[in-house]
Amino acid sequence: MKSFSIKFSLVFLMFFQLGLSAQEPNVEKPAIIPQPAEVEWKDDFFTLQERTVVCFNSGAEASAAWLQRLLQNTYTQSYTMRGENCNGFNLNINPELEETLGKEGYNLDISSSNVRLEAATEAGLFYAIQTLRQMFPSGIENEKVSEEIKLSQVSITDTPRFEWRGSMLDVARSFFGPNYIKKHIDRMALYKLNKLHLHLTDDQGWRIEIKQKPKLTELGSKGAVKGGRSGFLTQEEYKDIQEYAAARNIVIVPEIDIPGHIYAALMAYPELNCDDLSNIEPRRATPPELFHGYEVGWSKFCLDKPEIYDFVATVLGEMASITTGDYLHIGGDEIEDERYREFVIKADSIVQNLGKTTIGWEEVTQAAVDTTFISQRWNGKTKSVVKTPIIESICSSFYFDHANVPGQEMTNNWCQENGVSLKDTYNFKVTNPNTIGVEAPVWTEMVLSDEAADDRFWPRSIAMAEVGWTKEENKDYKSFIERLGAQGLRLDFMDVNYFRSPEVEWNSDPKKGIFSEFMPESKF
Repeated sequence: MKSFSIKFSLVFLMFFQLGLSAQEPNVEKPAIIPQPAEVEWKDDFFTLQERTVVCFNSGAEASAAWLQRLLQNTYTQSYTMRGENCNGFNLNINPELEETLGKEGYNLDISSSNVRLEAATEAGLFYAIQTLRQMFPSGIENEKVSEEIKLSQVSITDTPRFEWRGSMLDVARSFFGPNYIKKHIDRMALYKLNKLHLHLTDDQGWRIEIKQKPKLTELGSKGAVKGGRSGFLTQEEYKDIQEYAAARNIVIVPEIDIPGHIYAALMAYPELNCDDLSNIEPRRATPPELFHGYEVGWSKFCLDKPEIYDFVATVLGEMASITTGDYLHIGGDEIEDERYREFVIKADSIVQNLGKTTIGWEEVTQAAVDTTFISQRWNGKTKSVVKTPIIESICSSFYFDHANVPGQEMTNNWCQENGVSLKDTYNFKVTNPNTIGVEAPVWTEMVLSDEAADDRFWPRSIAMAEVGWTKEENKDYKSFIERLGAQGLRLDFMDVNYFRSPEVEWNSDPKKGIFSEFMPESKF
């Protein structure tokens, strides 16, 4: 009798861990990030059947394909058909909803018989699907889920706080190619991030093919920081990345850093230097020598030479011709020159004439640039002479090349000695009324591998995603880290080498395997 009692207790414990109690299939509510604007959970469930229909109306074809892609990793056989009221899944685009939901908001309603997603645009439906995705078992990310799936009944109305929710990857100091960039895009999409800023050029390397200036990649792409990777994106690869991103409602924002941080171009085209090389001070390298150091902000165009504007117009013109998004980033940081303001105004004019919106680091607002110019704040110390839209990338909250925790190796903590914690990111307060959003950069002086980049981006990018999407009054750090902990297994299934922030109780343990959430003592 004692043996039976022990066995019964173990079986009961196992079912309790799995959340498969016959009386209550899963009492825990899904851990959704970013926190939606309005959520009303109900007590019952929608049970995914062995066969189900995905109905969609005109304009929602792409969303139906995304939903089917999600369902392919379950036991159900799903079928698509045009319609608006089916038992199963319903995806509807209604442009009139833009008045209340904007371009990216959505409604998600789950009842006992159907799951209804509606929005004004495809982007809104895509984000509704990302919320729904987080309600499915984590294993759906890379394997077929065979156990019965029950979705909590809920009514969600959701809209983003900011239009700009960005991530920045520096591929100039150490190169990251198309495969990693696409993985990063996939992860961004899950958490409703919508802008990927690629820092394509710097002193160490030039990473984008410019057909009219072939030496930029023939010579300028050969450099990298010590231990880093060299290389470049062909224009075809760049276009493919943009297409991949656009399918996930992410816009690629290319940065050609000018007039400083430009040694890779000066090395490839020495005529852009002053005759006495006075534009390279202090002199870290001399053309045709490559630069492999960590130092930045020591090179600039010879701004006395009018021909530099021909170079700028050629490069920016070619970038505009291959860039589908609305933006060109011209850098503009960390330079002192009496002709700096003149250069910024001319570069802004070039970009405007190409039909794009100019973005630059905050120093650009020392010049009387056009009021459409977007300023990216990184230290908040610039005395601006013009009011412009602002992207907040303040280093003490959003520079993710900094340490996750004090003392982390291979981190560059010049802005904040103890690094940038998860809480530093989450608790950032937006105070400037001109702010259009937030963006977190990873500079790669000391980020030399895909695994290291993952470690720096995640999970802090998830905290930033909630800062960008969720209204301040709906944010709560305690709630966030509880929901974040429940994302651990999903990140494992997505093969993300995320930093396991010690303040978070993660629902998986890599030392025990990804199934530790369900079988804490299992060695399976």
